Amino acid sequence: MIDNDKYKDIDENKLWQEYKKTGNMDIREHFVKQYAPLVKYVAGKVAIGMPNNTDFDDLVSDGTLGLLDAIEKYEPSRGIKFKTYAVTRIRGAIYDGLRERDWIPRSIRQKAKEIENTMRELELKLGRPAEDEEMSAAMGMSIEEFQKTLIDISGTTVMSLNDIWHSNNDDEHVSMMDRLEGPESLSPDVLVEREEMKRIIMKAIESLPQKEKEVLVLYYYEDLTLKEIGEVLDVTESRVSQLHTKAITRLKAKLSNLSVGA
Repeated sequence: MIDNDKYKDIDENKLWQEYKKTGNMDIREHFVKQYAPLVKYVAGKVAIGMPNNTDFDDLVSDGTLGLLDAIEKYEPSRGIKFKTYAVTRIRGAIYDGLRERDWIPRSIRQKAKEIENTMRELELKLGRPAEDEEMSAAMGMSIEEFQKTLIDISGTTVMSLNDIWHSNNDDEHVSMMDRLEGPESLSPDVLVEREEMKRIIMKAIESLPQKEKEVLVLYYYEDLTLKEIGEVLDVTESRVSQLHTKAITRLKAKLSNLSVGA
């Protein structure tokens, strides 16, 4: 099969400069084709741990919208690699699509919220991360029941790290990448607010128990699967799922009241 992509041998930085200057649709199509495998890769990662009725083609379709969005909003001058930027946009678009299809059963959402509320209240009282035994006791469960519940609600937290970066205003979704970029077009007040949000989020992550922090870094930044993380940490995949769920729940509990007094 002949590859008719006339841009494939041209330096990518030059292509970006040309595209941002001219909006050439042929160059845009080149980028879409070049990074289509990245969409499938991210969709495949998201699909792991999702219910069997999750349609992979839907994930890819949503991810492609994220890729198109990334191509339009990418600014080469910021020094961020496009692949890094695009992964965030692609993943966010997939999560948005899942939210719109509302695939998570209400009972699971309620249980996840119950755990989050209990964790927030307990950790506020203790002044430190709550142990599984303390959480299970507070919820009137055995330790085994609590840990099984963490597995049951794990699907709700796969998308939650992305949700955490969203604005408290449901009509104004702002991704982590938006917060970290600090576009020059924003007013100084908004830039200061976003820097403060970044500081609070990073402080919240630093306060997590070490294992949970490691899981977040390996999953979201090193791009490992839960199974691969288990091999790195020498624990089972189900244990990694529990650690991930607890890490996300702790972050949501810590950050849920950020808008109070704003």
